[in-house]
Amino acid sequence: MSDWFFAWLVAGGVIGAVWLFRLAIIGFIIRRRAVLHSASYDGAPRPAPPVTVLVAAKDEEANIEPCVASLLQQDYPNLELIAIDDRSTDQTPAILQRFQDRAGDRLRVVTIASLPQSWFGKNHAMHQGVAVSRGEWLCFTDADCRRFSPRAVSTAVREAVERDVDFLSITPVLETTNAWEKITQPVCTVVLMLWFLPEHVNNPARPHAYANGAFMLMRRSCYDAIGGHEAVRTHLNEDIALARRAKQRGFRLRVVENEDLYRTRMYRGKREAFRGWSRIFYGCLETPPKLAVAALMLIVFTLGPWLSFLAALTGWLVAEASGGLSWKLALGVWGTVLVAMQATLWRVFGIMKVHRGWSLCFVGGAVMVLGMLCNAMLKAVGATGTTWRGTTYPFKQRSLPREAVLPGAPLAAAPVEETAGPA
Repeated sequence: MSDWFFAWLVAGGVIGAVWLFRLAIIGFIIRRRAVLHSASYDGAPRPAPPVTVLVAAKDEEANIEPCVASLLQQDYPNLELIAIDDRSTDQTPAILQRFQDRAGDRLRVVTIASLPQSWFGKNHAMHQGVAVSRGEWLCFTDADCRRFSPRAVSTAVREAVERDVDFLSITPVLETTNAWEKITQPVCTVVLMLWFLPEHVNNPARPHAYANGAFMLMRRSCYDAIGGHEAVRTHLNEDIALARRAKQRGFRLRVVENEDLYRTRMYRGKREAFRGWSRIFYGCLETPPKLAVAALMLIVFTLGPWLSFLAALTGWLVAEASGGLSWKLALGVWGTVLVAMQATLWRVFGIMKVHRGWSLCFVGGAVMVLGMLCNAMLKAVGATGTTWRGTTYPFKQRSLPREAVLPGAPLAAAPVEETAGPA
């Protein structure tokens, strides 16, 4: 047995041990998971502080109706809802107008006419919404979030108040309706969770910070102290940037999962998903070294075992009798690694509420996600930009919109129209 062959087998033993370790600690992780559901509390805190829910929408005609409808059904007793139409060119404005006509003063609609210099679209929209809000707490959500439980806001505010949290983020239940989503989204989630373990994020003594923009609840005092969306106006991943600023300034950050409070389907097509997750990976990991490490982890711990098993199988099939024993040993080592990996993924997919059978396709998802990470790396080094919701963002300028890249240009106020129901 040659030295390289022996080293290959040792590598298999190490990788297998890592997967077995992950399998062993899943039970521990499950017991420590912070999960909210509609029965977590018996209602809103008493007294209920005023809360403003803000949702920004740009060309969201496919999503905005179920989102706003479920938000209007919230049972929170002191709630203000603000929907911001951010330069939409589809039926989003008309849909919001119909809601406005029916909901009256329960819904306030803010219309953004243009994007000012040195701002990203969503950040500017939320900034304008906050400017006309009245809540002591601010709850930011996305237009593609739907199926909100009527108790979602009450439960979130109660959790924040009971635990004395300044910044609460509730991660969504991801809807996976087609094969592409079932194969890729669990891999994407695993990659992010390796960097942002909730127990580290929720520990004030650790620097780790993470938030999911699908649902962020903040004290207004916290929002103002960290500079709000204006402070992160050139960040595509404003949720992560806000979380980092909050934790750096000593505010209490908490991230929890949800069981039945709300769901979201992030992307509807392969191209949109590829661009979207590339953007998320760049925004979360930021630097080429971190992105390279994430890609290397996928190669070594997911693609490597499969490629090594196939190599061992091929070697065993073609080897002469004298070399057959070594290849049988390799086949046993790498086969054991695959069993350990699959057993781990079987449990992980159950936690993610994706049918466990799709865990067999994890290696295919890893290949696709590897492409996303490479695309994110190109953005990180300034080689490419991205187009999102009709606006092109060249990353070489550290994330300034193409229409706004004017060095030294002052921040301009965009025309804003506000409509509210009758007083």
